[in-house]
Amino acid sequence: MTQLLENTINYWPLVAQVLSMPQTETDYRRTVTLLDELVDIVGDDESHSLINLMDTLSLLIESYENKHYPMTDVSAKEVLQSIIQEHGLQESDFPEIGDQHKVLSILNGEQKLNAQQIRALSTRFHVSQNVFS
Repeated sequence: MTQLLENTINYWPLVAQVLSMPQTETDYRRTVTLLDELVDIVGDDESHSLINLMDTLSLLIESYENKHYPMTDVSAKEVLQSIIQEHGLQESDFPEIGDQHKVLSILNGEQKLNAQQIRALSTRFHVSQNVFS
């Protein structure tokens, strides 16, 4: 048995508490809370040692959401409009996208969000990147 496998077997009971697929709403909320705490710690630091854990938790959450909360097809523009309304934001409140003109061009359907903007919005609002795709 390799040392890596032996270590994995030894530590799995602890790791499994964090990296198990959510099966219930309670599991799901626990995983979302953990991801929120990690986002506070890691922020935008793509080189942080916990970035892979954040990505893995995001995938677990996304899988649970896709199964239990399937989304209807909504455009990124509609999602952005909903976020603006829900959070009482202005077009100038999205540095992840750019200046107010850039946000308005997306809201008017003249431009689409790019991958970097989608990732930043996903992180900021704690939602799957698929919401903006």
